[in-house]
Amino acid sequence: MADPKPIVDHLFTADPSAHVFNGKLYVYPSHDRETDIQDNDNGDQYDMTDYHVFSMDSVGGPVTDHGIALKADSVPWVDKQMWAPDAAEKNGKYYLYYPARDKEGIFRIGVAVGDKPEGPFEPDPEPIQGSYSIDPATFVDDDGKAYLYFGGIWGGQLQCWRTGKFVREAYETMEASGDEPALLPRVAKLTDDMRSIDGEVREVVINDSDGKLIHASNHDRRFFEAAWLHKYKGKYYFSYSTGDTHYLVYAIGESPLGPFTYAGRILEPVQGWTTHHSIVEFKGKWYLFYHDTSLSGKNHLRSVKMRELVYDADDKLKLAESQS
Repeated sequence: MADPKPIVDHLFTADPSAHVFNGKLYVYPSHDRETDIQDNDNGDQYDMTDYHVFSMDSVGGPVTDHGIALKADSVPWVDKQMWAPDAAEKNGKYYLYYPARDKEGIFRIGVAVGDKPEGPFEPDPEPIQGSYSIDPATFVDDDGKAYLYFGGIWGGQLQCWRTGKFVREAYETMEASGDEPALLPRVAKLTDDMRSIDGEVREVVINDSDGKLIHASNHDRRFFEAAWLHKYKGKYYFSYSTGDTHYLVYAIGESPLGPFTYAGRILEPVQGWTTHHSIVEFKGKWYLFYHDTSLSGKNHLRSVKMRELVYDADDKLKLAESQS
């Protein structure tokens, strides 16, 4: 199967969150830029400062770059590194969720509001209270209830929040180790205005096929970053990146809050270090959005691609054998 081309090649884009709004397919990626910062496990080389929004009327058709939707210097609390974003629509408004380091170097999650899917977006002056770490992903269920998923280990600092408070000294542990379960992503309900957390932040339980929490030593299955949730035939599919083993995998549950049971791999490793994705239905077909470094050959300069997904007889996910 021929490797698909990036959806755009005039910018380096990564971490794509795809949604269908008003009959169009919109993609909300991060925006990679050139830097002399050397690759490291902190992710300092991912030095992003703004977001562009892209749209298409049909798969394979022209892709529109709507320009800059939000800049770091327009958000009072942000210091640097506006990483992987996501977007949602509710009550006729559009919400852009994004992580960034605050003035103390701690990752928080912010929200900005717009009247159109492409923005521009007006940021709230403070991050969402109770938010932390990286990779926000939103899901609005059929009943109108909305959820925010987040978290990432290593440079994403999730390991610093094991006690519920930020412990800077815990950063160097990078992740759970020894004979214990892996660190888990987080989920919280959102208030009706989509700008605050409603209630408590809780762990997203991901069990292995034996019914026990995925073990910290199982780097082929444990959560690293890049949470995403979609719904199919009444079940909830929670997908994520395994990080240092470079897989996209997924688990299935009966509730958007979990628990979820590991169900398999979606994508094998691609060129580049990071793996980050989204899954969306558009005009009766399902698509995986992801990125690789085939255009640049550099880990910090990535390009968004897309491939068709299908479900087998058991409702398991897999890549379509032929891409349309």
